Amino acid sequence: MGLLPVGFVSHGAPLSLEDTEWRESLGLWGKSIGQVKAILVLSAHWVTSHPMIGPLDPVPLIYDFWGFPERFYQLTYPSPVSPELGRRLASMPGLEDLRPIPSRGLDHGMWVPLAGLFPEGKIPVLGLSLPGFSPEKLYALGKSLAPLREEGILFLASGGMTHNLGELDPNLHAPPRPWALSFDQWVAEALSKSDISSLLDFETRAPHPRKSHPTLEHFAPLFVALGAAEGYSRVTFPVTGFRWGSLSLRSVQFDG
Repeated sequence: MGLLPVGFVSHGAPLSLEDTEWRESLGLWGKSIGQVKAILVLSAHWVTSHPMIGPLDPVPLIYDFWGFPERFYQLTYPSPVSPELGRRLASMPGLEDLRPIPSRGLDHGMWVPLAGLFPEGKIPVLGLSLPGFSPEKLYALGKSLAPLREEGILFLASGGMTHNLGELDPNLHAPPRPWALSFDQWVAEALSKSDISSLLDFETRAPHPRKSHPTLEHFAPLFVALGAAEGYSRVTFPVTGFRWGSLSLRSVQFDG
């Protein structure tokens, strides 16, 4: 089946699914990936002290958002569960403390981007929690997951390249704020240069790190993706741009 890429997606709120440009960009990205046996997705919205996986049983989606029109709470994503992938993860070195949560459904950080990437929802999906925010530990977790790429498993880390909801502009297409633009460009350059040490130390090396991420949960998934893609030979950005002035849409694909 070959070595599948690793992805980091800036997932957006459920309202993003009505952003035609964003959804079409995700759809083109999904079609370019090729044959996928199953998807392991890690979300900024599931943070635990130990790595956990779910769902392992058919359960409803998690609508972990508030104040949106009722239609967003009626959305579904019919992906099959993948207990086989769960058993595979439990057998992998470095994941001895993995804990199954069979009834934990996919949160919006998982199903929103998947609905854009693979809208038919036919590929089995398993969610993985984010075990804390230590860049080094998350990078090591990603390295543990890397062998799955040779087994037809797509690893998708879901967060946001910038995420400061207190700085949103009311205009959807407002120009990016200078601090958000400089952070986004710094990360893109570091990724292009494979400057892993700078990325892991972004809080001291990047411009405006705390302005771009007042809390770390939306940037932390990138470190797991970096570990899973260790030694990557090429990086591309299948989705770029900004919304509401401060939210970068930049998503990343690592190959090789």
